[in-house]
Amino acid sequence: MAQKVARVRIKKEPGYLYFVDKDGDISRAKMARGGRKKKKKVVKKAKKAKKRRR
Repeated sequence: MAQKVARVRIKKEPGYLYFVDKDGDISRAKMARGGRKKKKKVVKKAKKAKKRRR
């Protein structure tokens, strides 16, 4: 079992994961959300001008 060493009053912000890093400091990282895909930018190609017959 783990033992509680100290009580730290940190305001947690939603969307972040809080953890103890290798130096023993409390750190946070933005949580990844599965299933969300970025929208692809649609690039429209310019139409070629047709040659006119005279």
